[in-house]
Amino acid sequence: MKVDVIVGLQWGDEGKGKIVDYLAPGYDMVARFQGGPNAGHTIKFDGKKFVLHIMPSGIFHDNLVNLIGNGVVIDPAILMKEISQLEESGFEVKEKLLISKKAHLILPTHKYIDAATEYSKGKMKIGSTLKGIGPAYMDKTGRNGLRVGDVFFDNFKNRYNHLKEKHMKFLHQFDAIPDFDIAGEERKFFESMEQLKNYNIINAEYYINEFLDSGKKVLAEGAQGTMLDINHGTYPYVTSSSTITAGVSVGLGIPPSKINRVIGIVKAYTTRVGSGPFPTELLGEIGERLRVEGNEYGATTGRNRRCGWIDIPQLKYAIMINGVTDIALTKLDVLNGFEPVKIGMGYKLSDGSETKKLPFDIDNIEVVPVYEDHKGWVEDISKAKTIDDLPPVPQQYIKKLEEELSTPISFVSVGPERSALIVV
Repeated sequence: MKVDVIVGLQWGDEGKGKIVDYLAPGYDMVARFQGGPNAGHTIKFDGKKFVLHIMPSGIFHDNLVNLIGNGVVIDPAILMKEISQLEESGFEVKEKLLISKKAHLILPTHKYIDAATEYSKGKMKIGSTLKGIGPAYMDKTGRNGLRVGDVFFDNFKNRYNHLKEKHMKFLHQFDAIPDFDIAGEERKFFESMEQLKNYNIINAEYYINEFLDSGKKVLAEGAQGTMLDINHGTYPYVTSSSTITAGVSVGLGIPPSKINRVIGIVKAYTTRVGSGPFPTELLGEIGERLRVEGNEYGATTGRNRRCGWIDIPQLKYAIMINGVTDIALTKLDVLNGFEPVKIGMGYKLSDGSETKKLPFDIDNIEVVPVYEDHKGWVEDISKAKTIDDLPPVPQQYIKKLEEELSTPISFVSVGPERSALIVV
């Protein structure tokens, strides 16, 4: 009767999809609890690569239910395209996929608003993926949004037009986006909604609670990362949903008492896509080398990811607010050949003081990381199957992180493939 949770502990892109995919066979359901097509979960196996945006990462496994919860915002055109691509690759989707009636819809004008408002900010851009996520969540909290279940009502088109009219009035204050095809986007939206009506659209809150009460096991999958959480991230450079463990309850309709294990995903270094503060960012040759070695390009946008060393105060903060019980350390293999490997142990502030806590607003104050050097290694670790297979130096790096974070590292990823994962 318990739910285990996968959350990202940095700024997203930690490798959550791989861990969910690996763990999924031990569960009866994988449930996405927040976010939308701004997410990009990359999974590699049998020499093939798949990038999921809305679909839960358990979809590649048989005898497993995949639920898109009410906390997710859905672009029906992107979802149907994703389903089509999976089916073309030989994966059955329809019988394994459940969609909450209460999940909100991303309308074409949401994407239009997203583009117009982001471009209007100039240098103050927050780094939006331009997928309409923020405007969709704004309508949700403003009590104007349309939900998946609304498509079954006769007045759906009228409600759509009413909301579209409101959006178009709002857009009058911005310069036009010349390459935005509103008519084409609407055509895809309504065609996709007709297709979506044929899928399993359910009262997800009743379903998942009855599922748990029958003794079944659920793995809750989050998107983005803790530092992009709307409440606890590096505001305002955040996403529009609750990316932390607390988001599981509101995003799936389950009580906190049913949450059991919380597995926090941590990259062996740190990355961030888009604008916003990043204390341990490396702007020179080492940062570029990390980007190349780690193939650090956004799975959704293709944008370069900003790269830097691991940040202990940031991770301790994320572990605290998520209630993390275990850590999965990913991309350890990328650090091969770096000497030294630096660990951010604290911050020096503009007044000369030092702290090991994450300051309130690291965007508007000067924060200089205080590093500790750790010996690097020049050995291929990608074939390691156990911790003991690793050379002594990367073992020491793992032990150092465990000590500093006071949390066990239960999984270590040493390569991109599904099989390149050490279970400690």
